[in-house]
Amino acid sequence: MRHSPVLTTTSRQRPARAAVFSAGSWGTALGKVLADTGSDVVLHARRGKIADGINTRRRNPRYFPDIELPPTLTATTDPAAALDGADYLVLSIPAQSLRNNLAAWAPHIDPHTVVVSLMKGIEQGTGKRASEVISEVTGIPAGRIAVLSGPNLAREVITGQPAAATIACPDEEAARRFQAACRTPYFRPYTTADVIGCELGGAVKNVIALAVGIATGMGLGHNTTATIITRGLAETTRLATALAAHPATLAGLAGLGDLVATCSSPLSRNRTFGTHLGRGLTVAQATATTRQTTEGVKSAQAILDLAHTHDIDMPITSVVTALLHEKITLDEAATVLLQRPPKPEH
Repeated sequence: MRHSPVLTTTSRQRPARAAVFSAGSWGTALGKVLADTGSDVVLHARRGKIADGINTRRRNPRYFPDIELPPTLTATTDPAAALDGADYLVLSIPAQSLRNNLAAWAPHIDPHTVVVSLMKGIEQGTGKRASEVISEVTGIPAGRIAVLSGPNLAREVITGQPAAATIACPDEEAARRFQAACRTPYFRPYTTADVIGCELGGAVKNVIALAVGIATGMGLGHNTTATIITRGLAETTRLATALAAHPATLAGLAGLGDLVATCSSPLSRNRTFGTHLGRGLTVAQATATTRQTTEGVKSAQAILDLAHTHDIDMPITSVVTALLHEKITLDEAATVLLQRPPKPEH
């Protein structure tokens, strides 16, 4: 394995090199953002057909067959080749597969590489956030692990519609470097040191979006949606601040911003999955219909377990989890929430 040197004043003049794992919708979209800033980007694709489509036709045939990708964005099925000399490793894979995949990729990560997580889930069984799993599996220190989160629907980002995000990292300089690497006229990243707030805001909002989708599928209106979003933000903030997140993070792009986008857009997988449930489909039927990873479905129980560990009340998450495990019906779910005892809002 070739180890790239730590960046010096001279070597910083070369284009940054980013390895994006993998070539799904959000990985491809952020890969294009990075390429649009002048970075050399290599997408790691699990399937040769996708890598071939990107390299020969400048298209991701599975996710964005209608979008032309920049010439500085290429693809490979070889993880070692993708990681060779990478300044950044950007991880956009299902949260539940992170540990096993990263164990295989870790030997190819160069010593200076900054790892950036795009993942919005909590690991089942351990309750760990993605940054914690990355550090545990690779031994990479926290200062070289960043999180990017915000209202970033992949289809809108890849078509150049204005968007913003938050980059969280304990090392402010590392956060600023990645901020520069992904700032374009249409994509504006901000920085923070609050990794916990960013990760929990991104994970819990998926469960709240499921609840909004369920309500929408049941034919309920905007009042209900607004109530779920607002109370969902309240329970997200309770959990995050109990784990030492800053409340302002949950009121920002990685909290409220991401929550509103995911709960409002039909492009959201989690909202769409919930809509299927609200219309009467079973979890298995909704999974077959959606055909993509829905992080809220995978992480709901882990989030609820984390809340129980810290004695945090999360009624919406609790009801959604019970629905996903088919312990209650749709009508029972609405009854449970509406019959909760009244109390002060704050």
